[in-house]
Amino acid sequence: MKAVAYILAAIVFVVDQLVKYWVVNIVQLETRVSIPVLPFFSLTWVENRGVSMGMMTADTEVGRWLLVALTALIAVVVAVWIRREKQWPEALALGLVLGGALGNIVDRVRFGYVVDFVHLHAGRWSFYVFNVADAAITVGVAILLIRALFGRSDSPGSSNSSERVRDA
Repeated sequence: MKAVAYILAAIVFVVDQLVKYWVVNIVQLETRVSIPVLPFFSLTWVENRGVSMGMMTADTEVGRWLLVALTALIAVVVAVWIRREKQWPEALALGLVLGGALGNIVDRVRFGYVVDFVHLHAGRWSFYVFNVADAAITVGVAILLIRALFGRSDSPGSSNSSERVRDA
């Protein structure tokens, strides 16, 4: 199970970096700014110098490297968490988070910002521009939250706490 989580992290990382390579070097989106693909989806160039949704913007080199260090620390914590995790849904969710975090760390080291390009919109409504790594992190965190709130059991074969309370 742990190996599968690390393999999933590697797959997310590689797919993220390959798609970013395609966006940066093949499509050259930076020079085109935005390319409509579907009525609700465009490839749109955004240099995200902050964390999720542009919060905590790192405008200086010191800020950039502090953000790299912080996200690297988080990635190490997630990697250790995977080793200790006993539940496969949580381990896979952590694999998604780890792969996404590593993809965004590489961007921040290489470019000084994270390359975002997936733009969902409808009429005047527009969602934040994001990338494959962001999507993996979001899905992983959502799984962790759902499992924590509704379905996590303490060990692989045990019933969850709500079932234990109901049976008491």
